[in-house]
Amino acid sequence: MERTNLNHIEDIGMRAIVFAAVALSGLAATAQIAGASPGHGGGHAQEAGEAAALGQPGDPKARARVIELTMNDNMRFTPAKVMVLPGETVKFVVKNAGAVKHEMVLGSAAELKEHAEVMKKFPEMEHEAGKNSITVAPGETGTLVWQFTKVKGEYDFGCLVPGHFDAGMVGK
Repeated sequence: MERTNLNHIEDIGMRAIVFAAVALSGLAATAQIAGASPGHGGGHAQEAGEAAALGQPGDPKARARVIELTMNDNMRFTPAKVMVLPGETVKFVVKNAGAVKHEMVLGSAAELKEHAEVMKKFPEMEHEAGKNSITVAPGETGTLVWQFTKVKGEYDFGCLVPGHFDAGMVGK
């Protein structure tokens, strides 16, 4: 191979390395700004504080009380209030009766409000399934199994799709 071709190949390789380094540093900065932690798999997992304060993901195979919720484009959950007990495992069956994507995210009222603000800045982010949230496409139904192990008192949930939380899409 001629020396000119080798220089060209080395130049292309170096450009690829520089591009990859810049791209990775940009992703790391975005994750840090969003309050994300490593291992999100491209999505947006909830902060450990939100999930840990309420409990933990429940075992989908374990016995659980079923609570059916409906989300709609009036930016409401029906019912907007559900009762759970500390230590209880609940299987939320969440139906999206609307024409746009909705989600149900468990957390404290303050954490949800703060997280809703972050989602406004990064609207393309999505929550990881199986954590303390579920995203449901229009006309679809999904499930979220959660074991409420940690906190006595009120638990909050909301839709953090940008604009939905501010429009009143919250529940307790």
